[in-house]
Amino acid sequence: MAGSSTVLSDDSTLSFLDRKLYRLERFFALIAGIFAFGLMVLAVVSVTGRNGFNEPLPGYVDWIETFMPLIAILGVSYVQRDGGHIRMDIVVGQLKGRVLWAVEFITTIGILILILALVWGSWAHFDRSFDMTRPMWSRDSTIDIGLPLWPAKLVVPVAFAVMSVRLVLQIWGYGRAFIRGDETAAAVPLVQSVAEQAAAEAEHIQGRD
Repeated sequence: MAGSSTVLSDDSTLSFLDRKLYRLERFFALIAGIFAFGLMVLAVVSVTGRNGFNEPLPGYVDWIETFMPLIAILGVSYVQRDGGHIRMDIVVGQLKGRVLWAVEFITTIGILILILALVWGSWAHFDRSFDMTRPMWSRDSTIDIGLPLWPAKLVVPVAFAVMSVRLVLQIWGYGRAFIRGDETAAAVPLVQSVAEQAAAEAEHIQGRD
């Protein structure tokens, strides 16, 4: 399950790199949000055109196909940094100390191996689509209005490459905490208890007053 987590900072090089990367991840997440909003606008335009003027938006499905990778993939590293992906917090939350850091270290390495494989595969998929000698630099396009597909395909390896850097930083954080026997660790998502979640939510609400 996806639980609430917190990420601590300190004056280490690891924490400095974590904060720098987090800026890029937030920017990517913002772009994903903008394109999600844009997709809703396109839906309104298409439905209004179809019902009001019997003229739906041309290539609506093509635009969805192009926007979807940005919405679905671009924010993946941002969510990983904050510990928002699906995971067994009910199990991990029971672990403490070096056992916890060892489990997180091993599982994060497994995720990194998978993501690196996805980077390689998705880049090959983009490379098959991109060709600078062809119109719009594309070997393939959408069916209806002929949008080039390579920009959408490029988003996937770029997002997964950022995710790979995030995972390397988290492996570094878990490994350092394991070696030093720390109770807490910087630059990694720490699972919060129910009481800590409630306190954080209360503080967040009070900050808005």
